[in-house]
Amino acid sequence: MEKREQLYEGKAKKVFKTDDPNLLIVSYKDDATAFNGEKKGTIAAKGAVNNRVSNHMMSLLEKEGIKTHYVETLNDRETLVRSVEIIPLEVIMRNIAAGSLSKRLGLPEGTKLSVPVLEYCYKKDELGDPMINNYHIKAMGLATEEELQVIESMAFAINAFMTQYFKTVNIELIDFKIEFGRTPEGEVILADEISPDTCRFWDTNTNEKLDKDRFRRDLGNVEEAYQEVLKRLLGDH
Repeated sequence: MEKREQLYEGKAKKVFKTDDPNLLIVSYKDDATAFNGEKKGTIAAKGAVNNRVSNHMMSLLEKEGIKTHYVETLNDRETLVRSVEIIPLEVIMRNIAAGSLSKRLGLPEGTKLSVPVLEYCYKKDELGDPMINNYHIKAMGLATEEELQVIESMAFAINAFMTQYFKTVNIELIDFKIEFGRTPEGEVILADEISPDTCRFWDTNTNEKLDKDRFRRDLGNVEEAYQEVLKRLLGDH
């Protein structure tokens, strides 16, 4: 597979064209950002950890019948994925109150929600990724009613599987953000990544944070937390 010109560079990844118009190469960076890019830094080996964790999770979800953009791991930092048109929505699933939900609703961090909560944010950096609902999404033409039904049902299925799976390695899945894309045929599939950058992971026994909150909140041991997640999932560094 020949890597060609760079198509896009985001906060955490670069995307390259290949000699196949249906396939792209995603390259994970060590750059870290928080608060819509206001806080910037570097987390050593983050790109390699996120690449491996995300590919592991995507492979497991494929086995559960969730279609994803994942094709194959190329090396420590690079992965071959299907080319999709990203739907400009952050799809957020919450099981336990934390972060912005705690602030918004006055719920103490760690409050177990009686049902998982699904939220949407409009992917628009200059607006600060505002929260929107189904009516906004349809009014703006971001996704159709049918696509939203697919996204919702996949999001809850992904949450149900991942919540149970992470429990097996003593990790509590607090919440996570996922993104979806349309294939050239118009099918909606899971895209982007699943990693300590996009999920809140707490140790089941100690509630120690094993995710990007360590960077956001200057808690220290950020690299160690990312490595710990990788170790628990894949049994190595």
